[in-house]
Amino acid sequence: MNALPAHVALIVVDLQPDFMPGGALACEEGDALVAPVAALLAEHRYRTVVATQDWHPARHASFASAHPGRQPFERIQLHGHPQTLWPDHCVQGTGGAALHPGVGWNVADLILRKGTRLDVDSYSAFRENHGPGGSRPATGLAGWLRERGITEVHVCGLARDYCVLWTAQDAASAGFAVGFHWDLTRPVSHGNDDATRQALASAGVALL
Repeated sequence: MNALPAHVALIVVDLQPDFMPGGALACEEGDALVAPVAALLAEHRYRTVVATQDWHPARHASFASAHPGRQPFERIQLHGHPQTLWPDHCVQGTGGAALHPGVGWNVADLILRKGTRLDVDSYSAFRENHGPGGSRPATGLAGWLRERGITEVHVCGLARDYCVLWTAQDAASAGFAVGFHWDLTRPVSHGNDDATRQALASAGVALL
């Protein structure tokens, strides 16, 4: 298959065992993405590939276990903004946090670890969630891509309704043209699919 123009990059979001069946925060059929994403990377259609890796310290602020009396999937206010509390997942150095071994990650030009700060969650590859003071600090990815002449990004991975969605929205906000590989994503909840499609349309993100 023909390579895409050099100004188009692929971002593979959080393709990690903890987001797949048997993992701590499993997306239904999350493991079904491994083979097609591996095949896509092996085709070398994208000259620039970024992989993100959720990489939390133990007792991370997004974990329900860090908030006595709270349960996974409850919502609280964190730094003045809504925060979903998650089961402990993608803890640094654990097998569930590894990039899935079924994909040839040697083609990735950058592996971006996110969620590394104890008190701030990070869904998007471009910006962390709201931290102290209410800001959303940039990860530096937008500048990294621009330095390489990238003006368009395509996204895939896990989870469709959180980290992939936020990555696509922030990419669009940063001025990139954005394409969303819908079939190469899976959600935390299919009940969110309509809202995800609406959010992508509102951000001007194209479904691929």
